[in-house]
Amino acid sequence: MAFLPPWACALVGCISVSLAGAFSRSDLYPPLWNESPGQFSDYRVENGKYVIDPWLYSKRMGMYKILMNKTASYFEKFAPDNEQNFLWGLPLQHGWQYTTGRLVDPSRRTDCGYEYGDRLCISVDSWWADINYFLCALPFLAAVDSGIMGISSDQVLLLPPPKDQTKFCLNISSCQSSFPKTMKKWNVLYKRLQSPSSSFDDLLKYLWDAHLSSLKDAYKIFEDRLEYYSKPEADFGRDWCVALDYLAAASFPTTFIQVSGFQKGLPPRVLVDGDKAPFISDFTDFQNTVLLGLNLLHQVDNATDCTPQSCNPCNSPAMSATETSAIYRTGNLTKSEAKGLERHPTVVQPIAGRTL
Repeated sequence: MAFLPPWACALVGCISVSLAGAFSRSDLYPPLWNESPGQFSDYRVENGKYVIDPWLYSKRMGMYKILMNKTASYFEKFAPDNEQNFLWGLPLQHGWQYTTGRLVDPSRRTDCGYEYGDRLCISVDSWWADINYFLCALPFLAAVDSGIMGISSDQVLLLPPPKDQTKFCLNISSCQSSFPKTMKKWNVLYKRLQSPSSSFDDLLKYLWDAHLSSLKDAYKIFEDRLEYYSKPEADFGRDWCVALDYLAAASFPTTFIQVSGFQKGLPPRVLVDGDKAPFISDFTDFQNTVLLGLNLLHQVDNATDCTPQSCNPCNSPAMSATETSAIYRTGNLTKSEAKGLERHPTVVQPIAGRTL
């Protein structure tokens, strides 16, 4: 297949979501952002090292907060107040995982993450938490190694989880040894970031290159964690990984406003058996449509030789009734699903530049 259907373009190639009406940026920060550590001295020190427990939500969020603070000056040339810092996608995604209950123990063998237990606990059995670890620890430690964080490479140590410790790197040397290609990609990003001649678009490509490398490292290790979830939730996790390839190919700008808007379309809770988009009653139309679209994109990706690199998803209008009917006839959509997607073709629109 030599092209992507227009709905695939709308959902992952050229996404732009408007935040309706006036809003306060502080309302969009991840949960407990203000309470999380914002500098290394907020963590305890042992033997001259800052010791961080990334299995507590606020402590892991603090790693992101420090990263955002330390890189802010390099994005001033693009916009004030750190608005164009594309690393915002990392803490915002972590906050969404926390809010929607995706960091809890899905096996329910412990009370980790639950309201009746330790709400701030991040479960090592959570697929989402383990994938996120590779999108927190590796970019954070690579930033330290690059010199951008203002401390030496041997001054920080991450605590291991309660089990499966060998699956996680805990310091710069172990991460470089276990995941050399990915650590190098993050280092290249930070080196480019410190170059005055680097453009936003070029930097964004380096970000996505490192991001996808982290994701692929983690997915290979933790795919079995998806067995703890319902089929709809496990399928969504796989759909999301595929979608990120296309977001990367489209150079989606993971800035504060763009990601905050896009996340309004993501599931507000863990999916359970019986959930089927676009008919989930406690989801918004937008959330139902995005969830359905991500699944359809995965189907197309599996059924064709079309890849983000070989197909341009960004040159198509919203899907018409004729096109939804065509997809239905090929068996990719039920008739009711096709009608549901047809009803909501404008909830996502092609990007026009980078401003909303």
